[in-house]
Amino acid sequence: MEEWTINTWKEKMKNHEVTAFYLYTPFCGTCKVASKMLEVIEELLPNIPIGKADINFLEDFAFEQKIESVPCLIITKNGEIREKIYAFKSVPNLYEKLTL
Repeated sequence: MEEWTINTWKEKMKNHEVTAFYLYTPFCGTCKVASKMLEVIEELLPNIPIGKADINFLEDFAFEQKIESVPCLIITKNGEIREKIYAFKSVPNLYEKLTL
């Protein structure tokens, strides 16, 4: 999963039907588990762009988007935020969220 800037995320949203933007912090244990789950999802859904960013460097963005906690996966569809996921329950659950 590559690191994205906000501009990269916006560009991906314009050019793809579905995108996923993963926000994390490096010392969060739950984030590490979520990262592993998303690595599996990347393999299963190679046509959906998935990027990540350390929320510590995105204070304004986090405030604007009303990010409640990390890990957070922002799923967009057709350039609009469809859902913010904070509980990464399982790989099948994430797969379902990204393919509906």
